[in-house]
Amino acid sequence: MITGFTQNFLWGAALSAYQAEGNNVNSDWWEWEKGAGKEKSGMASRHYEFYEEDFDLAKSLNHNAHRLSIEWSRIEPEEGKFIDKEIDHYIKVILALRARNIEPLVTLHHFTNPFWFSEAGGWLNKRSVSYFSRYCDLVIRALSKYVRYWITINEPTIYIAHAYVFGAWPPEVKSYLKARIVENNLFLAHVKAYRLIHDIYKGLNLPEPSVSISQYTQAYTPSSDGLKCRFIAYLADKRFNFGFLDKMMRYSAMDFVGINYYTRQKIGKDNSHPVRKNSLGWDIYPEGLYELLLKTGKYGLPVIITENGICTADDNLRWEYIQDHLRSVQLAMQRGINITGYLYWSLIDNFEWDKGFAPRFGLIDIDYNTYKRTVRESAVKFAHVCKTDFEG
Repeated sequence: MITGFTQNFLWGAALSAYQAEGNNVNSDWWEWEKGAGKEKSGMASRHYEFYEEDFDLAKSLNHNAHRLSIEWSRIEPEEGKFIDKEIDHYIKVILALRARNIEPLVTLHHFTNPFWFSEAGGWLNKRSVSYFSRYCDLVIRALSKYVRYWITINEPTIYIAHAYVFGAWPPEVKSYLKARIVENNLFLAHVKAYRLIHDIYKGLNLPEPSVSISQYTQAYTPSSDGLKCRFIAYLADKRFNFGFLDKMMRYSAMDFVGINYYTRQKIGKDNSHPVRKNSLGWDIYPEGLYELLLKTGKYGLPVIITENGICTADDNLRWEYIQDHLRSVQLAMQRGINITGYLYWSLIDNFEWDKGFAPRFGLIDIDYNTYKRTVRESAVKFAHVCKTDFEG
């Protein structure tokens, strides 16, 4: 047995509002899905209705933490018009977690925007930071009594790349210049939200919160020992994995390091033997998580793996994936990295953005005809991990 997880380690899973709730009709994504050939999120996994059932299942699986997001377009469907009923809904969601002794980690922005915000220029608008801050102020004040952990923005580099470089997500822009403007605005939005959260908690005399982002990371591995491949891998790692985090650290705007990790990217022509992949064709490479976690040591902060998971029809492979990545977590802890949580993506099957409903990431299967929830065997095995030290 390999030990090392502390008694108060955060074990659980994650979801995002748009992917799981269903019927987010005031979002820019909902509007974008009206285009030809795009799979519609529709009712998604109906988590908006069935969150209590989903949290009962999480509790039965020994989860003591859960990451969720607030859907901005529900809270503010029109500019300056805030819906009390929706704020009350998210208070009930948080209280439902608290009633089950599950620690909530709340994300304020998980890729989606209100449609009005998008129509006003989205994150290219000079006022985008103030719009976001106004929304944050309302949500934080409403939830502050029940929440310790806040994630301001999910995977800013992925959002920027897919929406403003590749043009694959709304608003389908392909411009490096505009991407840099969005990156700057997202960074400013994070810093302002970070300081706002701390100021609100101090003003309300609440225990100090813990605030960060969820940073998408992947292992950049050179396909050969050639200098060019190794140098490109080094630059990609520095820029895309740690650039945003480094800047946050310089601005003293990070209380923990939030890491999302799924796969690797090979640099250069790949002549290696076939490797295991998930159903989207992503390499399974748990060694990369270990290497990335070691690099987070430079920050001297606690680390939470805020997403790690696999989409696959093979549930045995899902369990192997979890085991292998937890071994990487343990090895990093043995090397002195202060890792305080591991959240699997995702708790239930849900809508995987432009990939639709086909990828199955969930610990819990969703029958999209009946919305019946069925716990997968991998979830049961992971439940044992959540209750005891992990057996390697």
